[in-house]
Amino acid sequence: MKAFTLSALALSLLLAGCKPAPISNTEPNTAQTVTAVQQSEAAKDWWQHAVFYQIWPRSFYDTSGDGHGDFNGMTAKLPYLQELGVNALWLTPMFEAPSYHGYDFTEFYQVESDYGTMAEFEAFIQAADAKGMKVILDLVINHISSEHDWFKRSAEGEAPYKDYFVWRDDMPPAGSGWGHAWSDNDKPEAVWHYNDTRKAWYYAAFGASQPDLNLRHPDVIAEMEKMAKFWLDKGVAGFRLDAVRFAMEGGPDAQADTDETIAYWQSFNQYVKSVNPQAYLVGEAWVDIPVAARYYGGGKGLDQGFDFEVGYKILGLLQPNAGGEAQFGTMHSAQQQVADASVLQQNVQQRTESEAPLHFFAPFLTNHDQERIAYQLKQHDAKAKLAAAMLFSSPGTPYIYYGEEIGLTQDRSGHDVFKRAPMQWDNSKQAGFTKADSSWVEQMDLFGEGFPNWWPDFLAKQLQAEDRSVAAQQAQPDSIWSLYKLLIAQKKQRPELGTDGSYAVTQLANGVVQISRELNGSKSLFILNLSDSAQDISAINRSGLTASWAFDLDGSQLAGHGLLLLQSAP
Repeated sequence: MKAFTLSALALSLLLAGCKPAPISNTEPNTAQTVTAVQQSEAAKDWWQHAVFYQIWPRSFYDTSGDGHGDFNGMTAKLPYLQELGVNALWLTPMFEAPSYHGYDFTEFYQVESDYGTMAEFEAFIQAADAKGMKVILDLVINHISSEHDWFKRSAEGEAPYKDYFVWRDDMPPAGSGWGHAWSDNDKPEAVWHYNDTRKAWYYAAFGASQPDLNLRHPDVIAEMEKMAKFWLDKGVAGFRLDAVRFAMEGGPDAQADTDETIAYWQSFNQYVKSVNPQAYLVGEAWVDIPVAARYYGGGKGLDQGFDFEVGYKILGLLQPNAGGEAQFGTMHSAQQQVADASVLQQNVQQRTESEAPLHFFAPFLTNHDQERIAYQLKQHDAKAKLAAAMLFSSPGTPYIYYGEEIGLTQDRSGHDVFKRAPMQWDNSKQAGFTKADSSWVEQMDLFGEGFPNWWPDFLAKQLQAEDRSVAAQQAQPDSIWSLYKLLIAQKKQRPELGTDGSYAVTQLANGVVQISRELNGSKSLFILNLSDSAQDISAINRSGLTASWAFDLDGSQLAGHGLLLLQSAP
């Protein structure tokens, strides 16, 4: 047996260079308890109490009958989101753009016409606010569309737009070090693209259609601040910042995480806070925790950053050898083999030891760039519940990708559209997403010549299953949806599930894992059976605790991949 009880302040000194001992075949392994430095409740910002729900607007709910989700559809589903319990929403891009995904804006001040009008967007924001829900927008500052008026004028050499982008007269030679910053690709043509009008090369890390803005140019800086204020004045609560690592490239060996980039986000945050001191910025830094933590900037940078590691670790525990590419990111742990549940403890410990506070990190399972968790778990509902329990027992502000609460899966891998398909509300035609005969995923012109119409067969299989929709799962007390509703409520109500509560993971030899959270006598104990057969949990001390979730328990036997949640009296 190996046991530790350490404060967060002592972790970095006492555990430097220390690796966890292997799990004994006969004894439990008790991991060290991590205790955060406590903040007063008054000092906590609203996002520390939030549970976020990520919406892909095009796929959420269609009210206009054109097969595309819309603002009115999101407004119509606010009662559903309120019942689920979330209190903050992240909308993926909803500015006008030529692509289906919207990460290549052509306008910063117009909403995506497929989603409705500005008045309908404003009505949605007001309706969400009336139900106590904050709304943040996906903001892409790193790059815009090559169809944007700025880029066209820049290509013409027109002042002041001439230097709004990063240009050079020649293509860097092979072997110069230029290439995608998130891979070992030493191919300059991956990031430098030729423009016939200007007869020059421009930098575009995410492809020729998405040229990088020159964020050293004072006019560009001012335009980004002007745009942020425009939307904050509309009532949005902040922004999810796309691709924060790549804001400023400083040469072939400095295309990500540069000091200039981090300083830019500190400056942007200072401006945003001058408009609204309670505005929230969360950054997509798809990288290992020590690097992601740099974006906190000593309290002057971003308010939060996503913890990309925890989802990989949870998946690795539930689906060994699942792997998973760190798309648009450079992570050493994405393909890491997961030996035992101590990786969860290590994850929280690493966050605690980083230069950012524990409350900086926002954990999640998957997002719109990753294969859906249900797909990776092969639609194993019991494992999906274990994944949810591990997410919500972890400290930090949790994010849920739409559909995760019902085990929404995908048809196949190979294209991002499979990860972003319509929500399944019921078992009617088109799963209740639209009254139209077809949905947007069947508009093949959005995806290029020869793209297959995969949706009808996939939808038929999902409808045949009968238990994959919101309506079906809401009727089942032991469904994935019912568990998410419970966990969201507990996350908001139980003080120990915040960042101040201690966090301890114990794995027994029989595959049962205990995750304990405790604060000032209030305690939650998650008991998870990671094995596929029933296990005896009679030796686990449950005194003073009552069950909040116990569908998989038969006496002292916890079913294979079963979950038990025990809690002290509130």
